[in-house]
Amino acid sequence: MKNIRNAKGFTLIELLIVVAIIGIIAAIAVPGLLRARMSGNEASAIGSLRAINSAESTFSSSCGGNGYAQTLDDLALPPTGSTAGFISPDLATNGVIKSGYQVNLAGDTGAAVITVAANTCNGSAADAVSAYFAEAHPVTVGSTGQRSFGTDTRGTIYFDNTGATMVAGMAGASVLQ
Repeated sequence: MKNIRNAKGFTLIELLIVVAIIGIIAAIAVPGLLRARMSGNEASAIGSLRAINSAESTFSSSCGGNGYAQTLDDLALPPTGSTAGFISPDLATNGVIKSGYQVNLAGDTGAAVITVAANTCNGSAADAVSAYFAEAHPVTVGSTGQRSFGTDTRGTIYFDNTGATMVAGMAGASVLQ
């Protein structure tokens, strides 16, 4: 009697070794991927604040009578005779979540009215004011981002390592280099 045995395929031990190796590689790679994603989200938040600074500058000089918009909604409104707002559509409303960060814009504490809303070139809902404050904070600290960011009329971007929502005046924040 002949013992016919097909030796093709893998044994259970060989498969378990391969799965263990894949698990070890994943355990090493996943934290690095998460850090890279958070770093990308933070770069996007910084870019959003730079876009807000640029949009506010353009709004002030061309539409707000040297005053600044108080909301992202007002910056997204196109001026008369145009179809494009001062800021991109992905930042068109306060509280928008972009790349794991919530982005907001407001009139700065103690800001004075410069131009009433009816006199702005885009029919803003709120008056144009003398100063603004914008902030971006992670939706989930430690997962979507670690730091929060803020900026104001000066155009300087600040960060807070705790990820807490930034407040006007940038209390406890450091200048982003």
